[in-house]
Amino acid sequence: MLEYNIIVVGTSAGGVEALTYLVKHLPPDLNAAVIIVLHVSSHGTSVLPKILSRAGNLPVSHAQDGEAIVHGWIYVAPPDYHLLVERGYLRLTRGAKENRCRPAIDPLFRSAARTYGQRVIAVLLTGMLDDGTAGLMAVKMRGGVAIVQNPNNALYPDMPRNAIENIEDIDHILPLSDITSILVALVNTPMEIEPENPVPSKMEFETEIAQLNLEVVENEGDRPGKPSTFGCPDCGGILWELEEGNLLRFRCRTGHAYSAETLLATQSDKLEDALWIAFRALEEKASLSHRMALRMEARNQALAAQRFKEEAQSAWQRSAIIRDVLLKVDANTSVD
Repeated sequence: MLEYNIIVVGTSAGGVEALTYLVKHLPPDLNAAVIIVLHVSSHGTSVLPKILSRAGNLPVSHAQDGEAIVHGWIYVAPPDYHLLVERGYLRLTRGAKENRCRPAIDPLFRSAARTYGQRVIAVLLTGMLDDGTAGLMAVKMRGGVAIVQNPNNALYPDMPRNAIENIEDIDHILPLSDITSILVALVNTPMEIEPENPVPSKMEFETEIAQLNLEVVENEGDRPGKPSTFGCPDCGGILWELEEGNLLRFRCRTGHAYSAETLLATQSDKLEDALWIAFRALEEKASLSHRMALRMEARNQALAAQRFKEEAQSAWQRSAIIRDVLLKVDANTSVD
């Protein structure tokens, strides 16, 4: 018989409230390890272990590199590190960001699926965009259990909804209040051992590249997917296109990874950055041209002064157009 004894949990916006509720209702004798990724700022200090320790009955700590996995313990990914699961222990790595996050949910889910297969229960909670969908798909490919919070019950429904739309065989779609009971039931119910699906080469590759394995990075052959026409927003390298069922993803040579939705959001941010740079350059050009016009007038150089005035006016007109675009971008963002 086999036991479900690896529970991996991923969440983002609204996740502190969801995790607090989840941990509060876990029993003190839980016969499984709980490993959590919450999207946090790379430059901040995470107090999540303290919050969860006060809320529940299980010990909680930030994971340490090489730390042994112990049942009845909750491990939290520290800021700016991916948290990966190896056979019997945890690994921290500062590999490339995935879906603009480090820690990211997909590397945790994917590494747990590769290492423990059927013994894994993956839980995806509230959050924005769609980190976790690819990792949840990896868990299902290896015979594990996928649990997704009902989007109607989530503070931020994007992550649960994207998983439901892209993965056909999710095991449980539940409100937060029902997830703890199904976790306890699964952990306490041994299952018969079934032949495991082999670890796909793509899963091996993506887990290794999250650790910045140089042999994988430098290997020119056997890269999953096909070259796309897009560049990586983080490093400028070519993005490779990967398709898994309904899910379209992208990954560059050094390991930056994006879902289609996250890549689109990143490109929108880069476009806005470019508009601000253009706006600033035009305003500076207009200001300098105006100053030069005044100097030429003071020297009674009428033709030169007129030329600088025209340049200033042209720059101000173009900057006004970009300003209007930026105001519309800000208005759309605030509405969303």
